[in-house]
Amino acid sequence: MLPQSPARVAVVLKGWPRLSETFIAQEIAGLEARGVALEIWSLRRPTDKARHPVHDRVAARTVYLPEYLKDDPRRVLAGWTVARRLPGYREARDKFLADLRRDPSTNRVRRWGQALVLAAELPPSVERLYAHFLHTPSSVTRYAATMRGLPWSVSAHAKDIWTSAPREIGDKLADCAWLVTCTRLGLEHLQALAPHPERLKLVYHGLDLAHLPPPPTARPRRDGADAANPVVILSVGRKVEKKGYDDLLEALARLPARLHWRFEHVGAGELSDALKEQALRLGIARRCTWHGAQPQGRVFDALVRADLFVLASKRAADGDQDGLPNVLMEAAHQGLALVATRAAAIGEFISDGDNGLLVPPGAPDALADAMARLVGNPDLRRRLALRAGETVRTHFSFEAGVDWIAKALGQEPSVEVRAAE
Repeated sequence: MLPQSPARVAVVLKGWPRLSETFIAQEIAGLEARGVALEIWSLRRPTDKARHPVHDRVAARTVYLPEYLKDDPRRVLAGWTVARRLPGYREARDKFLADLRRDPSTNRVRRWGQALVLAAELPPSVERLYAHFLHTPSSVTRYAATMRGLPWSVSAHAKDIWTSAPREIGDKLADCAWLVTCTRLGLEHLQALAPHPERLKLVYHGLDLAHLPPPPTARPRRDGADAANPVVILSVGRKVEKKGYDDLLEALARLPARLHWRFEHVGAGELSDALKEQALRLGIARRCTWHGAQPQGRVFDALVRADLFVLASKRAADGDQDGLPNVLMEAAHQGLALVATRAAAIGEFISDGDNGLLVPPGAPDALADAMARLVGNPDLRRRLALRAGETVRTHFSFEAGVDWIAKALGQEPSVEVRAAE
């Protein structure tokens, strides 16, 4: 590891550590390995019971802001007492009040209270702030950075892009030094809202291949004909609407009766009970195993057991949608054939018929046809998996993306980073 600079970057996150945000932990570990001195400021305490190995590679100290202002009023009051004397306090307050008029919610007030504490407690060694997600974390970051007179940047991902108000996005893009986002779809949407589109850059998350287990040397040639040795269909993701697990269960129930399969799922989420009830209603509950949230090692164990990886993403009713889920690249790296939908930015990774199969979102019949095609054809699974693995290795470089972010975070605070591709 390179020696770290005394200058520090405060990384503002919604929660740390989180099992569902491995890509953030991977980036932070990569930045530290490049000599960027970080500290983590988290808006929430962890709720997951387990950790990924990558979390243990992160050396940065972690500070937890008051999640609810009523839980630590003395700290919030102390933060306000210090922050109100900072040179940028009035400007930050004006930005907050403008936001509050558009969004008169308790959540908005909470963001302001957290920003007061963040601005008051940041050590003098912090020279810039960097937020993950364009919604809540970047609001707190924007207010605090304004109070302290520091530059700030942001990494935008998926829900934060598609469910944030365009006016608020535009205000944040006018203020931040630069933004990175992980899909071309998201980049084009944000550039249309940005007063300085040249400050925005596409940086795919990619995979840190050096810290992943090697793929299995070979996979069983299961073809769905043997009831005692069924094809294992796997999906990994949160049980939320945009992941389309209701469509996936419908598709599984429509697979031909001659095919023998079982389904495994890894991930937590608010729809857990509803999905289990749906599987029972469809008559496939005995063929479904729900593992819940798991640490990375067990996720990769599931990838090794599987024959086929499926993700049925779609746009949720509130506008939320995926970006480019890293789990697709992880499955490809482990030598699995992929079936997914054309939702969000998945088509930036999967090319239908070349390195996977794509179907329309919200179309269980088409999804069932694609799965049936691969369940019964181990040779086609192998060909698609080889191409998908090659795509990960050659077109989705974790190293290049983290190198760019490390360089941008290392700039002198007064130097504007031009974020052209």
